[in-house]
Amino acid sequence: MRLRTGGLDGRLLLRLPYGVMAVIAAADFLGGPGAGYLPLLSLGPAFASLAGGVRRTAAIGVLSVALCVALAAYNQLLGARGSYLALLSILGVTAAAMLASELRERKERELSDIRTVAEVAQRVLLRPVPRRVGPIHAAVSYTSASARARIGGDLYEVVTTPDGVRVLVGDVQGKGLDAVETAAVVLGAFREAAYDEPDLPGVAVRLERALSRHLTGEQFVTAVLAEIGPGDKAGLLNCGHPPPLMIRSDGRTEPADPPDVAPPLGLMDMATAKAPPFEVDFGPGDQMLLYTDGVIEARDSAGRFYPLAERSHLLAADIEPQEALDRLRNDLVEHVGGPIKDDAAMLLLRHRSR
Repeated sequence: MRLRTGGLDGRLLLRLPYGVMAVIAAADFLGGPGAGYLPLLSLGPAFASLAGGVRRTAAIGVLSVALCVALAAYNQLLGARGSYLALLSILGVTAAAMLASELRERKERELSDIRTVAEVAQRVLLRPVPRRVGPIHAAVSYTSASARARIGGDLYEVVTTPDGVRVLVGDVQGKGLDAVETAAVVLGAFREAAYDEPDLPGVAVRLERALSRHLTGEQFVTAVLAEIGPGDKAGLLNCGHPPPLMIRSDGRTEPADPPDVAPPLGLMDMATAKAPPFEVDFGPGDQMLLYTDGVIEARDSAGRFYPLAERSHLLAADIEPQEALDRLRNDLVEHVGGPIKDDAAMLLLRHRSR
């Protein structure tokens, strides 16, 4: 497996062995026979194992040996005990570096395979949402925490039922394959319950039962369940999740704060009373943005949280929902100024104007 050298760090690592050997060779050349820098040429293959493969490490080892022989001959030390010790040092370090390079490449291949399987599994789980469902236009955005952590526990789904649209946005505690497995359980249960259950509390109970057979300890899943029927209302059930942001047709924004927050999924048995669902106005021209905490907890270099409500103007009604959501996502990444620390999922629902 070859190192990706597109970034500055990769290019520096690839050039480092040559630079080190050049500096050592120059120092030995200027220092004369008594300098004793020849054994330090073994640093070339040692640094090569950090970035290159076995063949590249061996090639740099050969180059290091050639430099050692040339400098020893120039200083009239060829055949002396010191030159032999220097050559043995270079050969030993080269052999160890080649072994280290092989082990590193093997681990990288295994890790790459695991990431590929996890990414494919997540793509299967997080299917593309329908762009239009009756009077509702939908758009989705998923931003990974970093290139080295492409998988996480954020989840979303939009299901069309005979009575309207049911929506789920959630966040699994934790990351990695365990989080993806838990997300699969939640999504599978929701896709069935959304068709079968008459109301949102019934859907939540089905999700709770599915998780109770899967989760161990105090793991949980925060989620918002939404139900949009033919009228100008939307039903919501908040299970310990950040409230959706309502963007009215006149540009006003307000969070859809619930009167009572239900416990996260997986912890509902700890609650003495069940939080009821509630309704919010959701008529023509209105928008509802559901998101995970990775959006509002994203910080810039000064530690300021992302001001989601202040950026709601990016979701202008005269722009296609997906394009508008992409603008908001780009603004989020620009606010952070680098890789975000937590996955950030956003689902935008826009009620078409009459």
